[in-house]
Amino acid sequence: MNLNNIYDVKSVRSVVNPDVSKIRNIGIMAHIDAGKTTTTERMLYYSGYTHSLGDVDDGDTVTDFMAQERERGITIQSAAVTFDWKEHRINLIDTPGHVDFTLEVERALRVLDGAVAVFDASAGVEAQTLTVWRQADKHHVPRVCFLNKMDKPGANLSYSVESIKKKLKANPILLQIPIGSGKGFTGLVNLVTSQRMMWPQSDDSNGRVFVTKPLSSSDDPELLRHVREARNNLIEQVADLDDEFAELLLGEFSENFDAVPPEKLQMAVRRVTLAQKGVPVLCGSALRNKGVQPLLDAITAYLPAPNERHHDLVERMSRLMVPFADQHIEIPSLTAGNIALTVGLKQTVTGDTIVASKSSASQAARRLLELEEKKVKGSDKEAETLILAGVEVPDPVFFCTIEPPTMAKQADLDHALACLQREDPSLKVKTDPDSGQTILCGMGELHIEIIHDRIRREYSLETYLGPLQVAYRETVLQSGCAVDTLDRTLGDRRHVVTASLQVSPREETACDIAYGEGVAENLAPDLKDAVENGIHSAYLQGPLLGFPAQGVTTVVQAVSVQSGTSVAMVSACVSRCMLKAMKQAGGQVLEPLMSLEITVEAEHLSLVLGDLAQRRGSIQDIQSRQDCKVVLASVPLAETMGYSTMLRTLTSGSATFSMQLSSYEAMNPEIQSALVNKMAGLA
Repeated sequence: MNLNNIYDVKSVRSVVNPDVSKIRNIGIMAHIDAGKTTTTERMLYYSGYTHSLGDVDDGDTVTDFMAQERERGITIQSAAVTFDWKEHRINLIDTPGHVDFTLEVERALRVLDGAVAVFDASAGVEAQTLTVWRQADKHHVPRVCFLNKMDKPGANLSYSVESIKKKLKANPILLQIPIGSGKGFTGLVNLVTSQRMMWPQSDDSNGRVFVTKPLSSSDDPELLRHVREARNNLIEQVADLDDEFAELLLGEFSENFDAVPPEKLQMAVRRVTLAQKGVPVLCGSALRNKGVQPLLDAITAYLPAPNERHHDLVERMSRLMVPFADQHIEIPSLTAGNIALTVGLKQTVTGDTIVASKSSASQAARRLLELEEKKVKGSDKEAETLILAGVEVPDPVFFCTIEPPTMAKQADLDHALACLQREDPSLKVKTDPDSGQTILCGMGELHIEIIHDRIRREYSLETYLGPLQVAYRETVLQSGCAVDTLDRTLGDRRHVVTASLQVSPREETACDIAYGEGVAENLAPDLKDAVENGIHSAYLQGPLLGFPAQGVTTVVQAVSVQSGTSVAMVSACVSRCMLKAMKQAGGQVLEPLMSLEITVEAEHLSLVLGDLAQRRGSIQDIQSRQDCKVVLASVPLAETMGYSTMLRTLTSGSATFSMQLSSYEAMNPEIQSALVNKMAGLA
């Protein structure tokens, strides 16, 4: 049977290039079985794109076109469709919900302007919902929520809304309430317009025909009370999130919320959604053909057009000032070539270049491209001065844990660290995936001490630092080969992967990946991505102490994948095989060496040199500078703990020093053995 003839597909409208303000680029995302594909099918049907309803269980949906998708009733690859709805062009991507295909969601979200998160109203927020929600957060994608399956016996609106609030840390804005529940679910009330939408119980129109009418005093008193309470809550919630709406409310409608015009409320909800301060929540049952048309209306009403997505850094400067030492004089404008201060920047960080407008940035980028082309042909160097280069930040060499005085102060600590990172790009903050602790990474002992002190002084937080640790690296001593097979059954699926790899040392510090003859050509793109993800994952944790690897080449000699195996299992097998190969090749710890420059009076020189020898220091040169000596030395970072205090003691406070990362060098075998035992708790 020819699957292409199952449904009658409508031709694309004559409007080839609609106005950009009428375009919506959106994705449908959720946990598996929440009803994403069914919701998409109903959108296509009601928009006129298809003339028959596809069903996941029947295997005749438009977006699940792969054979594996039709057999299993799940989405594996993201599928894109384009259709029109009420003078708007909607470009929609139906993304996978299964955890094995999270990479597909990531790829889609990077190019989308908005998203619809679909939930099973009887389950609320589920595991994979958390994952895709975090991905949308990472890409700053505005969302609306659709509580699907309101016809299920266990459907619970308040539970679902509360789970969005608690588990996703989001701000749900309820725009609809259901009429009836379970099998008695017959319609919705739009809280923005105070209108009820009713679908007939016996419906031959597949949900196309429904009745919309304003609520009146003759309606059920309990429903009217519920609607009035929910609408007042909605208005108060939006007023808290949108200053413009709050001013309107306090001025014109403070005595009567019922008189707030629907269009004013809708505009405020749109502003809140685009600012990602809240997420509109709608409900319905896609399978029972209820609530999908209002969802389409919400997509066009609340999600952004492409020209409303600001991917660049947009700032509003409140004041310009000219500095005179500690005095600042405000000025109305600034011309090229001057240096001044500005106040009020919220997103700019050190190294950013700010321009007057997005158009001027685009013009500069085009000009840069033209000049770069000339430069390739041996032309001028004007391109080098067109746009300022960002700050080149070296990798941090010290790290330690940092904890707030109480768990209640964790949010304050996170805010303080975020502010400090904006002005100091060399400060890195990350979270330990195992312990959940906050890790502070800096350029040295003093750097971290100062950050700690600033948090105490400027943010009034008494934080606790764990012991300082050195950021080592690892490499391999010789070549090593390994073969590994992963054979695992999850549910009714068997995953089988066999990988063969060879690792060997290379002179360059960066790690790379190569393929044996004919291997890369025989791998599908998604499998190749999975293989490389597994290798890169293994590079992050070396075989000895778990520090990142450098100077390693990996050759993929063979990869065999049984049909039906997930890409996540491929990555896991390759990563495990990598660890075996690196252990066979022999691990080597690389320690950071610091270039040390010490200025000391001649009478204290011998004491300083003796202390450096005890710290495994290597003297490069001793120079004279007037009455002082300048010692140039190379010292392992691990041996510089407390050096500033010791130097002051040895020289009665007269010596000064500066230190910076020089290179990573192989550690002495005896010292490496002691370090491994220490970190394993054996010493």
